[in-house]
Amino acid sequence: MTILAAFSASRHSSAPLHLATQIARSTGDSVVAAAVVERPWPPKGDPVEQEYLDYITTQATQILDRAVSALPSDVEIPTVVHQSTSVPSGLLELAVAHQANLVVVGSSSAGLLGRVALGSVTERLVHTAEMPVAIAPRGYSQSAGRIRRLTASYGGEADVNGLIPAAAELAKAWSATLRIVSFTVRNVVAFAGVIESSAEDLVVQQWSKRTYDEIVKRLNEVRERMDVPDVDVVVGTGHDWNSAVQSVPWAAGDMLVMGSGAAAQTSHVFLGSAAAKILRHAPVPVMIVPRHQPT
Repeated sequence: MTILAAFSASRHSSAPLHLATQIARSTGDSVVAAAVVERPWPPKGDPVEQEYLDYITTQATQILDRAVSALPSDVEIPTVVHQSTSVPSGLLELAVAHQANLVVVGSSSAGLLGRVALGSVTERLVHTAEMPVAIAPRGYSQSAGRIRRLTASYGGEADVNGLIPAAAELAKAWSATLRIVSFTVRNVVAFAGVIESSAEDLVVQQWSKRTYDEIVKRLNEVRERMDVPDVDVVVGTGHDWNSAVQSVPWAAGDMLVMGSGAAAQTSHVFLGSAAAKILRHAPVPVMIVPRHQPT
C-alpha cells in the first residue's frame, strides 16, 4: 500500500514528509511525496498561461526533490508534481491514482508551532476523503524512529464510528501500543461559588469511572471478534480543552487517532465539533479515520 505525503512548495513545509517517513517505518508501506500545482479552469489554451504552468511545475519539482533528499535515506520516496483545479482535488486524484491508503498533510502556517491547525486544504480533506488523513503539527521534524503508540480519542455515546475496533486494528498492524483516552472539560467558571469543589471533584470522579467502565465494555466486545493488545485507558480532564488534552502524558512517537463524526458517510472522514477542539490542542500528529467497517 502507499502513503501519499502532501508537500506545499509555496510554504516549503517538510512536516508531512517527516511524518509519512515515520509512519512508513511502522507500516512497511511505500511513500510518494506529492505537490499539486493549481491550474485555471476552464483552460484558456493560452501559450503564455501554459508557459507559466510549466515554469511553476518545474520550480515545484525542484523544491520537492530537495526536500526529499534531506530526509533520512532508509525510506525511498519517489516524487510527483500534479496539476489540478485545486490542491484538495489534486491530492484526492493522486490518492486514487496511487491507491493510497493514507494521506498525510501539514498544518496551516497560521497555527502555533508544534500544534495541529487546519487550513483550507486540510479542512476540505477531513470532510471529504475516503481514506484516513494524518496531519503533522506545524514544524514537525521527528522523522527518526517510528510511531510507537496510538492514542484513540473516545467520544462516549457519540462514538458511533467504531473508533475502538479501528484503532485496535491499526495498533496491531503497526506493532504499536494502544491507549484509549476520553477528554472532559470542567467548566469551573460557570459553577464558581455554586458547587463546592469537593462535590465537583466527586462528580468528575464518578463520570470518569462510568467512562472507564464504558470503554472497557467496548473493548471486551471488540475482543470477542478480534485479538486486541493490552490497552491503557485514561481520562483527561481540565478547565478547558487545552488543559484537558495536556493532562494526559505525551511522548515522541505518539499519534492521536480520532474517529469521524456521526455525520460522516461510511468509509468517509468527517471531523466533528468536539474532535476539532481536541485536535487544535494536540501536541502530536493526528490521524482521522473513516467510519469503521468491521472486517
